[in-house]
Amino acid sequence: MIYLSAFIICGTICAIGQIILENSNFTPGHLNTILVVVGATLSFFGLYEPIINWGGAGATIPITNFGHLLFKGAYEGFINEGFTGLIKSLFTLGQVGVTVSIIMSFLVAVCTKPKH
Repeated sequence: MIYLSAFIICGTICAIGQIILENSNFTPGHLNTILVVVGATLSFFGLYEPIINWGGAGATIPITNFGHLLFKGAYEGFINEGFTGLIKSLFTLGQVGVTVSIIMSFLVAVCTKPKH
């Protein structure tokens, strides 16, 4: 059942993203931004945590989880330390993913040759 719920959640998020890409003039960058904002908004209203509890990795792998992590980190920082904690804690929960993404992007850029 764990695999099925993860597949349903992640598949639904990806299907919605694909439908948006095919039926609009948005670029993948626009869609990424939209999904991050949707994840943060769902987290703000307390709806993303139950999705994670039900879907497991199916909800923590897609880009919507990055928005959830940004909101969660900022909220916890604000509750603990006020406005400075909000700024300081914004990337705390998502810093590993961001760091790995930057390092891997750099390595791919160094190891590959552009076509033009």
